[in-house]
Amino acid sequence: MDAQKLEELKLFVQQLKANPSILQSPSLAFFRNYLESLGARIPPPPGSVKKEENLDEEDIAESGIELDNSGVVQPDNDPPQKMGDPSIEVTEENQDAAQLLKSKAIDAISEGNLTEAIDNLTEAILLNPNSAILYATRASVFVKLNKPNAAIRDANAALKINPDSAKGYKVRGIARAMLGLWEEAAGDLRVASKLDYDEEIGAVLRKIEPNVHKIQEHRRKNERMRKEKELRERVQERQRAQDPGAVLKDGQVIGIHSINDLESKLNAASRTARLAIMYFTATWCGPCRFIAPVFISLASKYPRVVFLKIDIDEASDVAQRWHVTSVPTFFFIKDGKEVDKVVGADKNLLEMKIAQHAA
Repeated sequence: MDAQKLEELKLFVQQLKANPSILQSPSLAFFRNYLESLGARIPPPPGSVKKEENLDEEDIAESGIELDNSGVVQPDNDPPQKMGDPSIEVTEENQDAAQLLKSKAIDAISEGNLTEAIDNLTEAILLNPNSAILYATRASVFVKLNKPNAAIRDANAALKINPDSAKGYKVRGIARAMLGLWEEAAGDLRVASKLDYDEEIGAVLRKIEPNVHKIQEHRRKNERMRKEKELRERVQERQRAQDPGAVLKDGQVIGIHSINDLESKLNAASRTARLAIMYFTATWCGPCRFIAPVFISLASKYPRVVFLKIDIDEASDVAQRWHVTSVPTFFFIKDGKEVDKVVGADKNLLEMKIAQHAA
């Protein structure tokens, strides 16, 4: 092949890789048919997917729920706060000092000095790292500072020390609500309510439970739609299985790659009372290259005839079963039986036989 034409061909192939929809151009119908005759799978034209299927995917997506996001804040990404070392020995002196720092922190909170409260509580935690209430109290201050992630870290520490810490669950639930983690927040607040109910817990629950109900209803709807979609697909699959013609491509050449593949197509042709033509070929065969575009053209001309193409090197088991000794060879099959045969690239004889047996 001319070097310049070869480069142009390489460029064309690169364009196809980048944009396979080029093959849908009517001017390239001959090339598309040729590729399909080799067994290639051509991507469908853009936008050819049924609208109903697109709607299914959109409806099943976890989105589109109208939630009340008032009170939701941006996540705090500060470095983790200082935590106590649980392995140290806590003396009575340390406990007393930590309690005094806690009292100072409470006073600072009442005066609105939240940063000072954090500092005092951090010192207290370092002195007494085994106190769940210190962590839970610092978590509540982080909530006031709109730092829900820091609050969750402290609440987790409190609950690790005391799994029944009502304040730990309460603060973690409020912090999760600030991040829009509605279901997790509701779970924490419900536990806190059982351990030690107060009005603040009830107020937050009343605010977030409508969101939780919407999310759960949306999930149930998605699950219902997913099951309905799966059911439709199973029904469609059964319908395709019951319709033998579904595996046949009207007006196209079908590439055959195995004995099972061939038997499936021949059975479908027999069940739909169609003539099937098996075209045995090889890539090294000159006459085959001559007759290949003719075979493709005839497939378009006789859409109710099943045109099958078998490469004897790729599907040697099929060639052996049909005792193919030369290519091109054409077998004419009707009702599962061979009714005629053409050996050689005689396009006039080939079409005459097709017209004769397809009638």
